[in-house]
Amino acid sequence: MSDLLTRYQDSLMGVFGTPQLVLVEGHGCHVTDADGRTYLDLLGGIAVNALGYGHPAWVTAVSEQAARLAHVSNFFTTPAQIELAETLLEVAQAPAGSRVFLSNSGTEANEAALKIVKRHHPGGRVLALEHAFHGRTLGALALTHKPAYREPFEPLGADVTFVPPEDVDALAAELAVGDVAGVFLEPIQGEAGVVPLSASYLRAARELTRAHDALLVLDEVQCGMGRTGHWFAHQVTGVVPDVVTMAKSLGGGVPIGATIAFGEDVATTLAAGQHGTTFGGNPLACAAALAVLRTIESEGLLEHAASLGEHLRGRIEGCHDLVEGVRGSGLLLGIQLTQEVAGQVVTAARQAGFIVNAANPSTIRLAPPLVLTVEEADQFADALPGLLDSVGRQAEGHTVTTDR
Repeated sequence: MSDLLTRYQDSLMGVFGTPQLVLVEGHGCHVTDADGRTYLDLLGGIAVNALGYGHPAWVTAVSEQAARLAHVSNFFTTPAQIELAETLLEVAQAPAGSRVFLSNSGTEANEAALKIVKRHHPGGRVLALEHAFHGRTLGALALTHKPAYREPFEPLGADVTFVPPEDVDALAAELAVGDVAGVFLEPIQGEAGVVPLSASYLRAARELTRAHDALLVLDEVQCGMGRTGHWFAHQVTGVVPDVVTMAKSLGGGVPIGATIAFGEDVATTLAAGQHGTTFGGNPLACAAALAVLRTIESEGLLEHAASLGEHLRGRIEGCHDLVEGVRGSGLLLGIQLTQEVAGQVVTAARQAGFIVNAANPSTIRLAPPLVLTVEEADQFADALPGLLDSVGRQAEGHTVTTDR
């Protein structure tokens, strides 16, 4: 594996740092590295691999479509593209007149949403939340709060004002100025550490944006597509947004993003020629997405994600003095630690055969495949107290045996 990592560093830009592993294959919820070691993947490609690795329905759909037709230009359409758009409108419970734009990633889905907002109120400001993450291209990056991401590339693609999460008064004050074109919110702020917005805050945002003729955009790139036990995290609140964006789990590993504009007025904001993509909505990606949607439905994975998430929460909360609590819903969970040792926990977990992620220095993020079993979840829950013990000893100045 070390030789491959050296070749990586010699041939690829270093924007991701040094990879933790070189992965060569996967099956179910497990992946294997170049040295032949297998891991239980509780991150799922950062909430992407909804069906895990090598799911028969997904493999069949992608293989058959690749053999038949992989790409056509946007001068044409395909049955898979049309069916996917219809299915997304159905699961989103979108009203009549709603439309879908298909792209290649969550960032691109948010770029499309931003253009809709800017056309809705030309010259208007956009509001986003502190700690928000909406992508890294220049438009989406303008909506992303972290200064280290934004400042090297300013000026960016939109005039964005950041407001504190859950502060209705701050949101109302900005909207009252009268120059706001739209508000971008993540129902669960994944990169911030799996921090949910309350139902009351989302409802207030809907009322305020409607009152001030601003569009409400909900970024469900990470928390959508069944991850929380519902097709979309916002659906439990009763809020009907103007735009929803999604990606990640939608393609089950094939790059695809989608932007849904709710209602005829919003859906016709962008005219022909005002937006586009070469690869977006290609039949291969659409076939993959349809396989994901159909399998989630046929295998009852919404209900499974909800119940397994509660099971995991119950196993983890109170399991160790370093665990302060667990945030999130379904199979998007953030384990809040009492100390900033999340990076050490990630390393200890990997050495023990588990892949997890440090969303920030004190939060462990879990976003496993929706096909994770109770037995697999319990393997991690059983191991977690020992992992935390080892990190606690390390923090006290003792040595932890490693395999690196």
